[in-house]
Amino acid sequence: MTIRKANRDDIPSLLRLLSQVLEVHHRGRPDLFKGNAVKYTAEELEELLADTSRPVFVSENENGYITGYCFTVFQQHIGNNILTDIKTLYIDDLCVDETCRGQHIGTFLYNYVKDFAKCEGCYNVTLNVWALNEGAIGFYKALGMKTQKIGMEEIL
Repeated sequence: MTIRKANRDDIPSLLRLLSQVLEVHHRGRPDLFKGNAVKYTAEELEELLADTSRPVFVSENENGYITGYCFTVFQQHIGNNILTDIKTLYIDDLCVDETCRGQHIGTFLYNYVKDFAKCEGCYNVTLNVWALNEGAIGFYKALGMKTQKIGMEEIL
């Protein structure tokens, strides 16, 4: 397996995997997530892949099949009144193809991204995970991540 930065040729695979993630969220919270929708269009992905502040990584098997991705965003709050100016690599989205789960691809992706963040001088790696996605929560905890903050809601 190879992990590398995503490129334009990966857009169809990214769209396929983004659909899988959306379906998990739609099944868990159809009141919030539309079915049969896309987070990004092919055009938006092309722009995103060109943005150096938002690196995207893919895992690829020996046959050239994209087995997963990790969308990231550099964050820093320089001059903020209350926050320190640490540099963070935020994981916006991490997905392993549903047909490839259980092969430790997510762990390899996460560790690659963590090493990338260290090389880029980041203080930490952060992400948000929906409470409905208990499998992902367990996965991230097993990687050593700890709860940083909790979002709460009251449906009216």
